[in-house]
Amino acid sequence: MRNDVVSMVRKDESMQVTIEQIQKAAAHWSIEVTPAGATKIDSFADCLAPGTTVNVTFLPGSDPMDTVAVAERLHNEGMNPVPHLAARSLRDTDQLDTLLAAYTSRCGVNEVLVIGGGVDQPVGAFSDSMHVLDSGLIQRYGIQTVGVAGHPEGSPDITQSEIADALAAKNALAKRDGLNMYIETQFCFEADIVLAWERDVRAAGNALPIRIGIPGPATIKTLFRFAQISGIGPSMRFISKQARNVAKLMTVQSPHLLLADLAAGMATDPDCLIQHFHFYPFGGFAKTAAYASAVANGDIKILPKGGFDVIDTAA
Repeated sequence: MRNDVVSMVRKDESMQVTIEQIQKAAAHWSIEVTPAGATKIDSFADCLAPGTTVNVTFLPGSDPMDTVAVAERLHNEGMNPVPHLAARSLRDTDQLDTLLAAYTSRCGVNEVLVIGGGVDQPVGAFSDSMHVLDSGLIQRYGIQTVGVAGHPEGSPDITQSEIADALAAKNALAKRDGLNMYIETQFCFEADIVLAWERDVRAAGNALPIRIGIPGPATIKTLFRFAQISGIGPSMRFISKQARNVAKLMTVQSPHLLLADLAAGMATDPDCLIQHFHFYPFGGFAKTAAYASAVANGDIKILPKGGFDVIDTAA
């Protein structure tokens, strides 16, 4: 029933969340795809509703034109492609200009995600995302919606002080240039850490809305592997404990507890800047898209011990 309520306990604080609150928090979700992963998807339109936001990665050592090709395909299939611009993997302003020209002319792009990129040494002129933003090229191409990276658990690449300074600079640039800028975070497993981080950056002056990275349903083995690669920090303890149980490595882990607790936190704090969820499809693109859609549609039932189950509407 839509009015069912489940008690959520976080740090001795009893919270309640309804299906309506979960559904509201899960609305307007986005999802990610790699160029390699896109080759395994026959039709995005078969997996996604028209207009769904799909981020397209630009991974270290890859050809950025592969990202362009996937963005163009998504546009042609009626989606909202959001290509990554990885600063430390860009050669120079000429390459950035070429990419932006292709994105806007061929792919209908009006939104990009600007990140530093997971390489130790820049391949060219850009050392971080602020250098790309300060170039003015994104603004020159009329792109007004810009995502930037958020780090609820810190980053292995930069210090906390540098993260704080960068976030303050991005807030200032967004205000100066009138950009619709938002923060998109790495995936995580523990809502308490995320909610505390949001309160901390808000208190420090952040005014940018936030999209929280959510690991889609996947086996514990798969989640543990991606967590190791990403260096996500404190949440590693959560998945590491489960990964130690060899018998459970192939058990599918759903993010239902994380989503329910985030929804409860968003509902009880009217000033919370978390607005949307961004899904990482570690367990498969179509599977994750179906899960995210079911949650946003409210096709779920509350569980007595917390979290929820997705209802199989096809049954």
